[in-house]
Amino acid sequence: MDLHILDHRLRVTCINKNGLEMYTHPLIKLIFLRHRTRCKFFSLTETPENYTVVLDEDGFKELPPSQHLQVERSTWLPLNVVSSSNTSSSSQVVGVTKIAKSVIAPLAEQHVSVFMLSTYQTDFILVREKDLSVVVHTLAEEFNLYREVEGEFVPVRSQGLSDGLQKNGREVPHSTVHPVLIPKNQFCVMSLDPDTLPGVATTLIDALFYSNSPKEDGSPANDLECIKFFSFSLIDGYVSLVMDTEAQRQFPVDLLFTSSSGELWKMVRIGGQPLGFDECGIVAQISRPLADSDISAYYISTFSFDHALVSLSLCHMKQTAS
Repeated sequence: MDLHILDHRLRVTCINKNGLEMYTHPLIKLIFLRHRTRCKFFSLTETPENYTVVLDEDGFKELPPSQHLQVERSTWLPLNVVSSSNTSSSSQVVGVTKIAKSVIAPLAEQHVSVFMLSTYQTDFILVREKDLSVVVHTLAEEFNLYREVEGEFVPVRSQGLSDGLQKNGREVPHSTVHPVLIPKNQFCVMSLDPDTLPGVATTLIDALFYSNSPKEDGSPANDLECIKFFSFSLIDGYVSLVMDTEAQRQFPVDLLFTSSSGELWKMVRIGGQPLGFDECGIVAQISRPLADSDISAYYISTFSFDHALVSLSLCHMKQTAS
């Protein structure tokens, strides 16, 4: 398989909900007026706590600094696994499950923190720019590595970093076992033609900025709660949407498209307290057991917590088989 290092330098930011008014104009510009901005990588995810915005350097310039905007200090690079045309597999799993053992687990073993963004089209593995040399060396045996340079993919060679791996003065710590929350709502992973965005503008703006969360205080009480979660991504001209079935009903059915099976997903929210960005192995801790059981899962990291979307149908099949 091929692994592409994409030509985007990304920032991970967070907008506090009480400061959203300051950012509605630049966010609407980034979503709907893509021909008036040079931004090519944009993702906005609402959770009960805040809005996580992941965007490239051109998009980041659109966000005015303020006390309501938090910015993670690192620059992140997106990786994307591309299956070769002659690669075949009997497994029908999708999402982060496909790359749990080949990408996520090896990076965790080398103490590389990752920020995941699954979309309808693919899965982006974000790594810190400063960790790229370790990433390349770690994955070079499993993948053909290419880096995007001005629209062309150029082969990348590992440069003999074996002496530096795992010799940073400390052992790689074991991952903390974080509590999880399983909200009651069910989710859809969908897409639409970006040219039809004006046709859903009112609905999308309402869903992102004006809808009422099932619980707004950001402290879900138990696993029967519904939580607010809505994710919109516009990356290199492709739109991805993740929303619960209640939000889906607000959209015109003839504009949204999903898999032929109309798959529904159950969320597992990871973390009792904000996770931060330095701990490694969180994604591996969740995705590897799912991969062992061939259970499809999408994975979306946010500024505070992580979210795995697990296939309902496969979960039911595994329960029936057991």
